[in-house]
Amino acid sequence: MSKKQFQAESKRLLDLMINSIYTHKEIFLRELISNASDAIDKYNYLSLNEQNPVNRDDLKISISVDKDNRAMTITDTGIGMNEAELEENLGTIAHSGSLAFKEKMDKKDDDTDIIGQFGVGFYSAFMVAKEVVVESKRYNEDKAYRWHSNVQDGYEITECEKASNGTSITLFLKDDSEEENYSKFLEQYEIEHLIKKYSDYIRYPITMMVSREEGEGEEKHLVVEEKTLNSMVPLWKRKKSEISEEEYNEFYKTKFNDYADPMKVIHTHVEGAVEFDALMYIPSHTPFNYYSSDYEKGLQLYSRGVFIMDKASDLIPEHFRFVKGLVDSQDLSLNISREMLQHDRQLKVIANRIEKKIQTELANMLKNDREKYEEFWKNFGLQLKYGVYNDYGAHKELLQDLLLFTSSHEMKLTTLDEYVSRMKEGQDVIYYASGDTLEKIDKLPSAELVKDKGYEILYLTDNVDEFALQVMMNYKEKAFKNITQGDLNLETEEEKKAVEEKKEANKDLLETLKEALGDKVSDVILSTRLKSHPVCLSTDEGMSFEMERVLSQMPNGNPYGLKATRILEINPNHAIFNALQTLFDKDKEAVKKYADLLYNQAMLIEGFEVEDPIAFSNAICDLMVEASK
Repeated sequence: MSKKQFQAESKRLLDLMINSIYTHKEIFLRELISNASDAIDKYNYLSLNEQNPVNRDDLKISISVDKDNRAMTITDTGIGMNEAELEENLGTIAHSGSLAFKEKMDKKDDDTDIIGQFGVGFYSAFMVAKEVVVESKRYNEDKAYRWHSNVQDGYEITECEKASNGTSITLFLKDDSEEENYSKFLEQYEIEHLIKKYSDYIRYPITMMVSREEGEGEEKHLVVEEKTLNSMVPLWKRKKSEISEEEYNEFYKTKFNDYADPMKVIHTHVEGAVEFDALMYIPSHTPFNYYSSDYEKGLQLYSRGVFIMDKASDLIPEHFRFVKGLVDSQDLSLNISREMLQHDRQLKVIANRIEKKIQTELANMLKNDREKYEEFWKNFGLQLKYGVYNDYGAHKELLQDLLLFTSSHEMKLTTLDEYVSRMKEGQDVIYYASGDTLEKIDKLPSAELVKDKGYEILYLTDNVDEFALQVMMNYKEKAFKNITQGDLNLETEEEKKAVEEKKEANKDLLETLKEALGDKVSDVILSTRLKSHPVCLSTDEGMSFEMERVLSQMPNGNPYGLKATRILEINPNHAIFNALQTLFDKDKEAVKKYADLLYNQAMLIEGFEVEDPIAFSNAICDLMVEASK
């Protein structure tokens, strides 16, 4: 068969990978052994489904070395690959997030394990090998195939002889240099060390022919024997007290293709209506494809240590989709089909227990390690807020005590419970305000008086925030109150009376302003929410300005044309109001011109675009000219 070239994108990524300096080239062995284990998992699962279970003793991974030819071979008795699968799996770097990969390559530092991060698996072999040969035979197929590449000249696939199903990968190592000692990967002690470090948990024997000396003096002789290098006890089956933090972390990085240690490990054994072990991890960073359609949630599913499927999405709720890990249950049928998973009652019981366990662990982190929780919140807090909003608030009771919002109280993150604990006597609402940034919210005219009265405000900056609070409706019987909506009822009886008197005395002025603005506003009123600012926009209860903005930014726009009512509020204690009164007595028509000026000013304060910026600019210039006369 003629030579084939790697896809152009794959070739560029391979060149980047091979020619870059990696801190840990040794991970190639971890990747290849993990692939071999997965292949045996698939073979074992397939044979069980066909009711033709294989002999467990035949399932293994073996390593051999040929120092004369600088070659290492990893062989598995797994499902194998046919010609089409060799082409598909080894001819391109599939699902590696090419653009993101290259960006990470450009930004990488000495502590970044790019291979582990992007899970390119097989291709890590080229970090240490100048030539790779793969021989594979697919289970239940007659023909075997050889894939051969030295990268530069592409690759070729030809037929070969292979007695049984499985795959052998032979790496011909690069020559040693001043920077790298590739020969060490041919040494027995180095291979044993790497297997123990990275792959001790693999459930199948990893074997190698090893030599050792026996006897003493003249009786000393060399013994060569096959040795199993790994313990084969699944990590999740061992006692937590016997597992080190390093073992947990290495397992996570190896199993779930991450370059960084996890933020938290959740290892639990459950008995009762259903028995299962779960080993779950909360990543320490947001996966690069987390907010893309490529990201798949779900936990790996095992039954009695036998692999069933990779991404059991029904095991993990959407609001905890960031959790990675696995579940191994004694009570699931070995021949359970993927199509039937969602109908399995025991699986639903497991999913419910897992959801509660994750919630409990996060609550404990929030209580006992606030700094770590706030770091978690930066990565995945948005997911929890969407969880509150989704399904019409069905999960709000579960999630509400995990939420954090920045507060005007010291401008720090706070829980709703902490906010309530600081509420003033007689305060019956939780005040909040929405905006693009904390700085803009803090400067809102409406916020000044609320803070001056000694009330705390939650600052909402994410699109989902206000929708989540609307779904929650209240927290500990305290309703949520947007400081730009409705009546805040913060004034004293005397202040209310004074405003009412001014309103009555100036009803003609207010009516003229409203008439001038037409359908731009539903009303023009004297404000009780302003302290030093001249004007602001407010709205009635219901749709807020921020919610209107979010809806308008959706892919289909605002399909129903929902808008917040606009009310122009004027500060009766500001000099601008005195100026309006004076002008109204002299020239009622001139007041109408200033109505637009005040309205656009309020629009800008709220973060809206001015409908006619040229007219607004001209009005300001006219005002400046008149003032100079």
